[in-house]
Amino acid sequence: MGMTMTQKILAAAAGLDSVKAGQLIEAKLDLVLGNDVTTPVAINEFNKIGIDKVFDKEKIAIVPDHFTPNKDIKSAEHCKMVREFARGKEIKNYFEVGQMGIEHCLIPEQGLAVPGDVIIGADSHTCTYGALGAFSTGVGSTDMAVGMARGVAWFKVPSAIKFVLKNKPAKWISGKDIILHIIGEIGVDGALYKSMEFAGDGLQYLTMDDRFTISNMAIEAGGKNGIFPVDEKTLEYVKEHSVKPYKIYEPDEDAEYDQVIEIDLSKLEPTVSYPHLPENTKTVSEAEGLEIDQVVIGSCTNGRFSDLKIAAEILTGKKINPNIRCIILPGTQQIYLQCLKEGLAEIFVSAGCAFSTPTCGPCVGGHMGILAKGERALSTTNRNFVGRMGHPESEVYLCSPAVAAASAIYGKITNPENV
Repeated sequence: MGMTMTQKILAAAAGLDSVKAGQLIEAKLDLVLGNDVTTPVAINEFNKIGIDKVFDKEKIAIVPDHFTPNKDIKSAEHCKMVREFARGKEIKNYFEVGQMGIEHCLIPEQGLAVPGDVIIGADSHTCTYGALGAFSTGVGSTDMAVGMARGVAWFKVPSAIKFVLKNKPAKWISGKDIILHIIGEIGVDGALYKSMEFAGDGLQYLTMDDRFTISNMAIEAGGKNGIFPVDEKTLEYVKEHSVKPYKIYEPDEDAEYDQVIEIDLSKLEPTVSYPHLPENTKTVSEAEGLEIDQVVIGSCTNGRFSDLKIAAEILTGKKINPNIRCIILPGTQQIYLQCLKEGLAEIFVSAGCAFSTPTCGPCVGGHMGILAKGERALSTTNRNFVGRMGHPESEVYLCSPAVAAASAIYGKITNPENV
């Protein structure tokens, strides 16, 4: 039996001719990633190993993005610890406040992830880089520590589900709507420890940013990783952003999949996920009219320039509802600058939005948009668990940038077609 795309990448990294689902392997790593929340724990574990140097100064990336700029004394102490470790170990890819961005927006932008890579990160949404044809997955801080020390990680080779995306989606249908629809169909454990592998003629209509969003939320279906085939769009992105060598892997024709699921993109509607799980999805027509208190547009899921451009298209010449707050957070400093240069920042501020520095803040209930008891947020983030953005009796609804921007104008969930 042949191998899937993920299995081929893992076999190569393990120095094996082939692997099969369920097999335990030790694979070489191309990148080890951490942030300001997870890296301090990894540093403590690294120090227990008793070595002085990391395995490769250029294959580790640390991005302080969750509680930064520092929201309190504890986060300041965490960041100080990370900063001193990065300097002491001469880690090349440490991104300080002012240079950093939301890690899963920043890593591809900086060219640190390319096709064929094996990447681990002490953050569950590390699966984002599957959009580039890499195997990337989230791990615990202990695995990050060992990765920094030895440059390897143990994996159980995942089985796979193949998602065949067909036909052209309607104007306001984005990668966020596609992945929310998928999670709504299969559930938050529907791909538990499986590789979510995407194929089909519908891929030609998806931008790289759409693919980043879909891969990013593979974990919300329980997936070990999400991965896209490498096509012309992928290669164009890689050539623009990276000088790293890469390798393209394709699934065998006789690759084995646990399921094959076909999705007609032309039939999808904008989708909203209700509390308190991403699988609780409704179409925007079913959700319309639900009043909200706050809108957040940004995060590692939807903080890229194309996401903000969609929001700006809808908000141009409009004002947000005076009864709500709208917070917009670009994914990186480069995206922030692009918003300034192309006039998006002026559109957002003129509309009454708060437009601020890159941070994960509100997504993790850290800062820059905490919810009070009884408040309801509509957000382009990736999780809507109990207390995710603040008070345990608050609510988070997930959606695309188009739905978020349209809803900000009216103060209630709104179909962007109606703006």
